[in-house]
Amino acid sequence: MGKQVIHWRGGQPVKAYYEAARPDQQRKRRRETGSADTAVLRAGLSLREQARHLDQNHDIARGVLDVLVKNTIGHAGIQVDPMPRDREGRVHKAFARRMRQLWRDWEKKPEVTHQLDWPAMQRLIARTRYRDGEALIQQIKGVQDTLDHGTKVPYSLEAIEPDLLPMDYNDHNQRIVAGVQHNGWGRPRFYHLYREHPGSAYTLPTAQQLRTVPADRILHAKLVDRFNQTRGVSIFASVLLRLDDIKDYEESERIAAKVAASMAAYIKKGDAASYDPVEDEDEDPRDLRFRPGMVFDTLMPGEEIGTIDTSRPNTNLQQHRDGQLRAVASGTNTTASSISKNYDGTYSAQRQELVEGWGAYQILAADFVSQVSRPVYEAWIQAALEDGQLLIPQDLDPDTINDAQYIAPQMPWIDPQKEANSFVTLESAGYISAPEIIRRTGRNPDDVLEQETAWREQVRERGMNFDPVFGPVESEPQPTQEGGTNARVRSIK
Repeated sequence: MGKQVIHWRGGQPVKAYYEAARPDQQRKRRRETGSADTAVLRAGLSLREQARHLDQNHDIARGVLDVLVKNTIGHAGIQVDPMPRDREGRVHKAFARRMRQLWRDWEKKPEVTHQLDWPAMQRLIARTRYRDGEALIQQIKGVQDTLDHGTKVPYSLEAIEPDLLPMDYNDHNQRIVAGVQHNGWGRPRFYHLYREHPGSAYTLPTAQQLRTVPADRILHAKLVDRFNQTRGVSIFASVLLRLDDIKDYEESERIAAKVAASMAAYIKKGDAASYDPVEDEDEDPRDLRFRPGMVFDTLMPGEEIGTIDTSRPNTNLQQHRDGQLRAVASGTNTTASSISKNYDGTYSAQRQELVEGWGAYQILAADFVSQVSRPVYEAWIQAALEDGQLLIPQDLDPDTINDAQYIAPQMPWIDPQKEANSFVTLESAGYISAPEIIRRTGRNPDDVLEQETAWREQVRERGMNFDPVFGPVESEPQPTQEGGTNARVRSIK
């Protein structure tokens, strides 16, 4: 039996308890008592299938995924800025430059099909992770007889949908849970994957068709809520019913509005006491057709025309829909303005929503870096070293070879002038560096510096000067008192 806590008040014992845990006829007390894997094995497959259906058929669900991918991965993907250091602690510029050159070459064809570049592949991995709850990537290093890596560094990725990792393949004796085999500490050792997609019309998945892949070759990007959770769960898990309700409600309102648009009328024939359906029946049925500005001049004595008012569309539809979308945004770590495309509000309100929403995006982006971007980059460096594409300089600190900055999308500026002035003030006070400001715009500081240097050289080659405020300015020779000339700077109009 559980321990009961008793407090004493005024000489009398008083039992301590939580009201929410006490039996109550008005509360259903829904509970989850199983382990994380038990809960996922029961519902994971169904949640994934429902989320995919919404992605294919519901505009709001598709918009939620687009917003998540855009704000956590972005158009350029999560960029990598190598930061290896020499033994004095300074960034080794020459080695970092070589790493960037090789990395940019690899980004063009990072996966085995050569159909996606690295930013596009990151976006698709992230979308699968949010919608299905997980995505798997197999790493292939070294020269392969059947694979053309297509890049200088022999390292490629194979994207794997979670369908190929069977949810129903479990073996307690071998510590296999949902296709993943663990050691005694719960660390994955092997992944048992189907050779073909089980949903293909030409494949009949059986246990004999599984292939065993070592865990060190698999990257498992997943959304988890609990410790020791083997498989991921869709980000839509808590809002699936709400999204279905929104879709059904909007469809019902659309149908009602279409019915209301088809105007209907009736003929009132006196009152109930004086109307005789037999005697008052017309010999020939009348055909009264509506047309603009028509006048009814064929009504019988005591008849009048009435119209049916359906009160559609519902005036409360927008308010109800906005409330539901705010709840969906809360459950999916997005902002209501982004998924509803309604940006009404003051500058302060918009910025507050953006700041709070961006905190969630940064967490999701950091999880993606730890599960995908960083492991890929570090494995790529190892492959480059093993193939001889990278040669470690003697003055390099080998412990820093994997150091890098991972640049995720940054919070956009609502008022560019205010944001820019703020960064100028912070840099002048020494609270932030110029490279950090550049990274917050989603760009690489070295690339910006190289472009700026090349641009200023072109300006000087054309006989112009570069003013820090006005940019390129022309130099005009002006006469002096001695009859010579000097150069006066004229700003561009």
